[in-house]
Amino acid sequence: MTDQAFPETDALTVIRTALDEDLGGPDGVDVTTAATIPVEQVSTAHVVAREGGALAGIPLVAMVFDQVARRIGAEPLQVTTTRSDGDVVAKGDVVAVLEGSTQVTLVGERTMLNLVCRLSGIATHTHRWAERLEGTGATVLDTRKTTPGLRALEKYAVRAGGGTNKRMGLYDVAMIKDNHKLAAGSLSKAYAAVRAQFPDVPVQVEVTTTQEALESVAVGARFLLCDNMSVDLLRETVQAVRATAEHVELEATGGLTLDVARAYAETGVDYLSVGGLTHSSPILDLALDLVD
Repeated sequence: MTDQAFPETDALTVIRTALDEDLGGPDGVDVTTAATIPVEQVSTAHVVAREGGALAGIPLVAMVFDQVARRIGAEPLQVTTTRSDGDVVAKGDVVAVLEGSTQVTLVGERTMLNLVCRLSGIATHTHRWAERLEGTGATVLDTRKTTPGLRALEKYAVRAGGGTNKRMGLYDVAMIKDNHKLAAGSLSKAYAAVRAQFPDVPVQVEVTTTQEALESVAVGARFLLCDNMSVDLLRETVQAVRATAEHVELEATGGLTLDVARAYAETGVDYLSVGGLTHSSPILDLALDLVD
């Protein structure tokens, strides 16, 4: 699990990479804007929601345009944000107001929208899950199924939408899955090997049956991923584990959808993990409109 802070350092790296991609490198140029917009021209623009949803990545608005201004040697825009990350907006709501260089505004428009629309889409999708689970005691988790290079930002968007992060990578939590068990010889051997080499790292174990869950608990596991279980099997497994050991966290995972989310949450699990939060969320449609 991670803190709630916006990952500014990661964001800056992503912005610089995205601008290099769009402009053809650090010294690149937007040929259309450079040819058609006078350097001295100023304007006001609004970032507007074209549909309703939850926001994430609002700090990126000012960050993107600041980087653009630095690159083209222009005065920075005055950026006034009217909404914050986690806010739910309606179609037509103004999210931010930009005042200043028209060149800066147009050069940075698509980079800003690509990032904020993407993150807000993840936040919106996560918000739907959080609403569906409300009152069950279960929380929706993300996974490592993120866009390469965007993990910190996409996981931040999950938090903005009301979800919780699982592990950030392969380094901060050990997760023993089927292939690890097969390669190590057994679940017990895999667990013992991780504990011996990395005694301070949290360990999570994937299980597919009640028997396997109880075996995991017996060797010391205190976080179980119940993979691709039916609602009935999951309920049986939760009850068996709770009767056997205290302080074991249980997660439902594998093929979950909003239609079945509440039924799975009501089995008594602590978490539902959903890879689709980051790998399949559609963008939230935002636009940038010049208003004068």
